[in-house]
Amino acid sequence: MQILEPSADEAAAGLRAMVQVARAPGAMSAAARNLIAAAQRHILHTDEDLDALAPIAPAALAAAVTRPALRAQLVNAMVIASCADGVPPPAQAECVERFASALDVHGPALRTLRHLAEAERALYVLCVLRNGHMPDMLRDQYRHHGGVAGVARALLGLRGLGADRALAARYQALERLPDDRLGKRFWHHYRDHGFAFPGEPGGFPEAGVYHDFSHVLAGYNTSPEGETVLGGYIAGYRDRRPDRGFFTLLFVLSIFSVGIDVTPIGVGARTGTVGTVAAPLIEAIRRGAATPVDLSDNWNHWAWVEVPLAEARRRLGVPPKAVRGAWDYD
Repeated sequence: MQILEPSADEAAAGLRAMVQVARAPGAMSAAARNLIAAAQRHILHTDEDLDALAPIAPAALAAAVTRPALRAQLVNAMVIASCADGVPPPAQAECVERFASALDVHGPALRTLRHLAEAERALYVLCVLRNGHMPDMLRDQYRHHGGVAGVARALLGLRGLGADRALAARYQALERLPDDRLGKRFWHHYRDHGFAFPGEPGGFPEAGVYHDFSHVLAGYNTSPEGETVLGGYIAGYRDRRPDRGFFTLLFVLSIFSVGIDVTPIGVGARTGTVGTVAAPLIEAIRRGAATPVDLSDNWNHWAWVEVPLAEARRRLGVPPKAVRGAWDYD
């Protein structure tokens, strides 16, 4: 997931459309306002009074924004704004659909938004899961971690119904590494938060530990704000996937901004978080897009656990952070 820079004309038209989408429920939520304001500062490079902007017709938007990639980015941004603070009403989904039709943008993001707006929760969750990182994780678990039996063991272990002592011992041994090593920081990430390692009862499938290595490498914590920003970072480096990382971001927004827990383990949900971390989210997407390695694509973390964290970040091309706050690791 990359962020393209619009021209002045594209920015002006796109901003009007974004505000129109955000107003569709009747009033712009604080979360959507903060998100659009951050986009103004960090993407559009404008400083417009959002309340003074006039609506724009779909045909006028299409005439101003002609680049296909920018059109797709704009529609994705409309979906994100619609999911900024709770479940959007059907009128908001219809507004996005009218703009998307004029821009000739189609795809699962629009269907997913429609399911959400129509309170078709099961279909919404199914769309989020099947279009994002979960199928990739299960495929990697099958291909690289024991086939059908490996998938079964991982899923049973996730539910606390089994254990793989040898695998767990390998992760537990990371405690013996020096404190500056990536593997030791990863060990602390698990133990300090009470997480179970792969192989331990309740442990996550090994094909999914890239998520937690991303926490350590990118420097984002496990608060709702940290998880939201991390979702942007992972979406950025998954840009070469069919969904360009969009559904990875929508996955975390579902939990922490829409208020629907789409995880199989139940982590709890809340609304509006994206509005509190709009600027760091934009930076995180850019940091992820600039990271040349897709850590979710069968990345061999074992080859890196003995590397000092600072060196691992440098060699993997993880850009430094410019925006810091409550979402960071100390």
